Amino acid sequence: MGSMSGFVLILLGLLGGAGLGVAFRQYWFEKRTESLQEQAKNIINEARKEAETIKKEAILQAKDSLFQMKAEFERESKENRKEFQALEKRILQKEENLDKKSEALDKREATIGKREKLILQQEKEIGEKEKELQSLLENQRKKLEELSGISTQEAKEMLIKALENEARHDAALLVKRIETEAREIADRKGKNIIALAIQRYAGDYVAEKTVSVVNLPNEEMKGRIIGREGRNIRAIEASTGVDLIIDDTPEAVILSGFNPVRREVARISLERLISDGRIHPARIEEIVEKVNAEIETTIREAGEQAAFDVGVHGIHPELIKLLGKLKYRTSYAQNVLQHSREVAFLCGVMASELGLNEKQAKRAGLLHDIGKATDHEIEGPHATIGADLARKYGESQAIIHAIAAHHEDVPAEDILAILVQAADALSGARPGARKELLETYVKRLEGLEKIAASFPGISKAYAIQAGRELRIIVESGSVGDAEVVLLSKDIAKKIESEMTYPGQIKVTVIRETRAVEYAK
Repeated sequence: MGSMSGFVLILLGLLGGAGLGVAFRQYWFEKRTESLQEQAKNIINEARKEAETIKKEAILQAKDSLFQMKAEFERESKENRKEFQALEKRILQKEENLDKKSEALDKREATIGKREKLILQQEKEIGEKEKELQSLLENQRKKLEELSGISTQEAKEMLIKALENEARHDAALLVKRIETEAREIADRKGKNIIALAIQRYAGDYVAEKTVSVVNLPNEEMKGRIIGREGRNIRAIEASTGVDLIIDDTPEAVILSGFNPVRREVARISLERLISDGRIHPARIEEIVEKVNAEIETTIREAGEQAAFDVGVHGIHPELIKLLGKLKYRTSYAQNVLQHSREVAFLCGVMASELGLNEKQAKRAGLLHDIGKATDHEIEGPHATIGADLARKYGESQAIIHAIAAHHEDVPAEDILAILVQAADALSGARPGARKELLETYVKRLEGLEKIAASFPGISKAYAIQAGRELRIIVESGSVGDAEVVLLSKDIAKKIESEMTYPGQIKVTVIRETRAVEYAK
């Protein structure tokens, strides 16, 4: 029991202590709660104060912003109002201007309407007057046709002819002026170059011709040349390919053959046979064979010497041989080899003055007549034959073209061909360089004068200076000063197309007016 009571007491003590602890805790919690509530009230009060402050500040800021916005709006409104007023003013001015323009347009329309009516009336009157004018013109035309005796078509043709003559006159004046200017420049430069070329090459000229007559010591020699039953003359003709003509010509035998080399072989052989005195077929063949070998050597040496004199190297041996053959070829009694040598020198001088290839120009000049070495064997112009030979033996295209074009068988395409043409004309046209038979010469002069006389308005025509100038006197009443230029050109073109001649021919047309009166 005692232990039980002690336990109860302990239990009661524990329960009393627990009650006190609970009471204390409740008291502390209430105090704490009051403190927290007081803090919360303070925080709430402070928050309210801050909120009021922030609210006031926000209201002030809002009012300030609103005031600024209102001021800005008023300022913009004021500016817009000014702009609207200015635009309104401009619009009012434009409306006034448009009203004025509209009034002006109305007035113009009214004026134009009046003018249109007036113009229509005038057009109507003009149409009536045109009809009257056409009628009057028709009557006048008929009267003019009756009085003049010519129709309207004839009058038109006369007018067209007059206009054509006037146009030809103006064209002739223009051509004369342009030609004079061009001739002054070209003549000055051309004469300087040609004169310098001629001065630097002053070759002696002796007119040559192939010897076709062999002189005999006596008439008895003719019989020995003929031989028994003509065996000697047949042997000579068979060996040389040349015909021997033995006629009544005293102490002479004529050699006839188209090949100049064969004719030279026959001449030398016959002269040696006559000098030797032993004339029989075996001896003839022996002499001809020796002379052929000598001539071949002479031909080669002549070609090599010509190339050496000119300063041209690297020519094919066959062309050298053909060049040497030109030694026995003549043209209008001018030795062709000498002519080729001179053309080469002239080409070289003119090329050096013009800044061109001097060696090439000399080569073209030396070979330009190479076709004449075989023109008796091949058909065709010697310029074409020469070009084919040059092409065959490896000459350049420029040389081939210069050879082919030096007589204008083909058009000249470069300055080298023109140089060869000029040098060829210079060499052949120099006085004393060439000569021709009297009959051919006379026919050429007559042909020149006949061509000149075929043109209208020609009074007299004279071929002078050995046919190198044609001087023409025209009728002053038929040919005007300006037409003289065209007339000289037409005559020159006709001469070029109808005649063959060496060098060039100068056509001079003279017009003069004479007034003659006698004092009595």
